Amino acid sequence: MPMNTQEAAMLREEFEMMMQERSRLLKVVGAAAVLVANTDAGTLPIAVVDAADQLSEALNALPEETLKDALESVQAEVE
Repeated sequence: MPMNTQEAAMLREEFEMMMQERSRLLKVVGAAAVLVANTDAGTLPIAVVDAADQLSEALNALPEETLKDALESVQAEVE
């Protein structure tokens, strides 16, 4: 069944919102990755170590391409 013009417009709008959200999330992930990469775990208070470890594990679980996109979104240098 063909899609009408209104349905197509709504889908385009939803897709654009999702792409904007992805862009914002990539910036958050990129900034978090830079923070983790530049943090010395030995200097963190014990209460923060668990949160930093969880963040590190979440970042490491991302697909490589997503992490690369995230780092590029914050203009981080990739080694």
